[in-house]
Amino acid sequence: MTEIRFPFFFALDSTLMGLPPVRTWPRIWPFIAWLFAFYSVWLTIVTVGEYWPTVLSHWPIALTMSVGSYVAGSTPMGGGTVAFPVLVLLFDLPGSLGRNFGLAIQSIGMTSATIYILSTHRPVDWRLLRPALLGAFAGTPMGAALIAPYVPDLWVKLIFGVIWASFGILHLVKIRELTSNQGASDQGSLFDFSIGIAIGVTGGIASSITGVGIDMMIYAMLVLLYREDLKTAIPTSVILMAFTSLVGIASNIALSQVRPDTYAIDPQVFFYWLAAAPIVALGAPFGAIVVNLISRTPTLIIVSLLCIGQFVWTLIHEQVTGFALLASLVGVLLFNAMFHGLYYLGKGESPFPVGRQIELANDEVDG
Repeated sequence: MTEIRFPFFFALDSTLMGLPPVRTWPRIWPFIAWLFAFYSVWLTIVTVGEYWPTVLSHWPIALTMSVGSYVAGSTPMGGGTVAFPVLVLLFDLPGSLGRNFGLAIQSIGMTSATIYILSTHRPVDWRLLRPALLGAFAGTPMGAALIAPYVPDLWVKLIFGVIWASFGILHLVKIRELTSNQGASDQGSLFDFSIGIAIGVTGGIASSITGVGIDMMIYAMLVLLYREDLKTAIPTSVILMAFTSLVGIASNIALSQVRPDTYAIDPQVFFYWLAAAPIVALGAPFGAIVVNLISRTPTLIIVSLLCIGQFVWTLIHEQVTGFALLASLVGVLLFNAMFHGLYYLGKGESPFPVGRQIELANDEVDG
């Protein structure tokens, strides 16, 4: 790499400021180009459409997403994880609006974080991500067309609550072990492609219903079954959620043009998007930066408590009783049983290391 020369005051030893040498700084011009393009388009839309009063009047959602975008970049949770309960539980809006806004805003925030991650060459587990992207490309539109419109609003809220309450419980129970994983996993198997496809299809369907979920699925698989370092698992989940959000919101927009009576998107989604998009375009990458500078434990604990809290809040706010309450509690138990099953499989009591041994043996033969 050609060393870039700077004036004397920039050439001082950057280690004095806790930074790496200047010549090792990553080239982030794709990220800068993305920000320039996005803000140019956003400013054009707001100015030409005379939406400035709309943007200013929706400042509460912009403030909310300043937190949501940080969570999206620093944890395996999309910004919709914050947006959904705020819009649906606090503002008392329909679950479909929370889902569509989550997908729309993550299409900016998570995409921005993805471009930053790829520009800075952060470690990503492509063995699961590639097939998961393929599965999401099929599963997300299928869920948007055939399942999401027919799920009752209450069940959209409960499915969201169950998924993320399970995530919260998992981290409170296993936080010490999850944060102790170091380096890239040395486990791989002949089943990697099938696992990735399964994550993509099922996660894509779940995300088409609630706006989030696929990121948690690949993250759980990586940290529990493959014992992946969080520095790899979180960027991998961010990239998958960004792609799924783009496919999801594009599918919903296309479907709304074909059959607006069934797949209509509330106009408020666009207004909320206008107010929050310029915040999340920087907030999510900021989270991706911070997560490599500070301990993840405090952030994950706080987010996990909020996940459990929003589930309890949903049950109380929606006055959930009877079968719906029983199904929700059983759902949390089943998710955590699955998580613990993956955890014990990841301890070596599974066929997954076998594939890695086969690959190594083949490498030795080829060598």
